[in-house]
Amino acid sequence: MIIVDCVQMEEEWFLEKTGKPGASSFDKIITTKGEPSKSAKNYLYQLAGETIVGIKTETYQNAIMQRGIELEPSARSLFAMIYDVEVKQVGLCYPDEQKKYLCSPDGLLEDAGLEIKCPLIHTHVSYLLGGKLPTDYFQQVQGSMAVTGFASWYFMSYYPGMAPFIIKVERDEEFIAKLKAELDSFCLELALTVKKLKELAA
Repeated sequence: MIIVDCVQMEEEWFLEKTGKPGASSFDKIITTKGEPSKSAKNYLYQLAGETIVGIKTETYQNAIMQRGIELEPSARSLFAMIYDVEVKQVGLCYPDEQKKYLCSPDGLLEDAGLEIKCPLIHTHVSYLLGGKLPTDYFQQVQGSMAVTGFASWYFMSYYPGMAPFIIKVERDEEFIAKLKAELDSFCLELALTVKKLKELAA
């Protein structure tokens, strides 16, 4: 694993992510069943375009997303207190020197990672009552383990004034094998698409 120490949501972080598939979008490449996603082509074209223009296009934030960013430090501090651990903040992680795909964890522990969500209250309540990793984040959490090599990952949902929802998720080796195969195929097609676009511009 290669760690890039930059500040998330700042210019260097966006530049580092430009044109590369990240764990939060792995659901656009593969379904929870390990099958190719129907969103893959559009996502590939987006990343190819980003590579050509050199700018990360997905920088839009609505009020809910901004609220989540503002609450994340409080959630991280609460997690550290509950488990009596140090939570390290990093910019992003690559699996190796090729730097083909990445994840941007909300925290790293000695042998695990942390994904934090600060959703609206009805969503938080549904997570508490559901008692398991929300399906929407399966690819992101398993993908983060695929990138980092960690055997487990914590998912935390936080809403001020309510009990947090925290669950420890273990690696799904079967899914991760399928994910890595899809990522290799996706990244190869991405490189070929970028090459073709450069030739068209020449």
